[in-house]
Amino acid sequence: MALIGYMRVSTAEQKTDGQRDALLAAGVKDDARHLFKDQGVSGAKASRPGFDKCLAALRDGDTLVVAKLDRLGRSLGNLIHLFQELAERGVSVRVLDNPMLSTDGNKAQAKLMLGIFGTLAEYERDLLRERTNVGLAAARARGRNGGRPALLDSPKISRAKELHAAGVLSPKEIADAVGVSVATLYRYLAKTP
Repeated sequence: MALIGYMRVSTAEQKTDGQRDALLAAGVKDDARHLFKDQGVSGAKASRPGFDKCLAALRDGDTLVVAKLDRLGRSLGNLIHLFQELAERGVSVRVLDNPMLSTDGNKAQAKLMLGIFGTLAEYERDLLRERTNVGLAAARARGRNGGRPALLDSPKISRAKELHAAGVLSPKEIADAVGVSVATLYRYLAKTP
C-alpha cells in the first residue's frame, strides 16, 4: 500500500518544485518507484510518458497522489473514466488541493462529487451538440452545406464513366485524367447511376 505521486507541467520552462514539495509533504517517497513526472506535456494528451509509467506502477491498495486535479488531465470525461478505472483496480486517488475529490478518505463524498461533475460534463457535451446542430441548420438555410467539397463535378464524372465503359484505359489512367485517386474514382462510379 504505497503512495504514488504524479506531477506535470505543460511547458519545459515551468517547474514542478511546488508540486514535488506538496507530494513529499503528503508522504510520497522521493524515488523513481514512487514519484513520476511529465515536463512540457499537455494535460489534454491521453498518453503521457510519465503518467503512463505512473499508471503501470500502481498496484491494488496503492494511492495515486496529485497536488491538483488538473495535473491528471483537462477533460472532465477523461478524469471520471480514470477515477473509475483506478477504483476497479483497487487504487485510491488523493487530490491534495481538493480533498472532496479524494477517494482514499470519504469514498461516498468523492463518488457524489464525481457524479455531479460527470453529469455536468454530459450536459456540456449535449449543449455543444445542440449548438453545432443549430449552426449547421442555419448554414443549410443559407444554402451552405457542410462536409468536404466534391472532388468531381458532373462533366468529370460523365467523362470518367465514358472512359471506364470504353475499357481502353486502366482505372489508374482514368483517375489521373480526371484528377483523383483510384479509390475516389471507384466511389464516384459506384454511387452515381
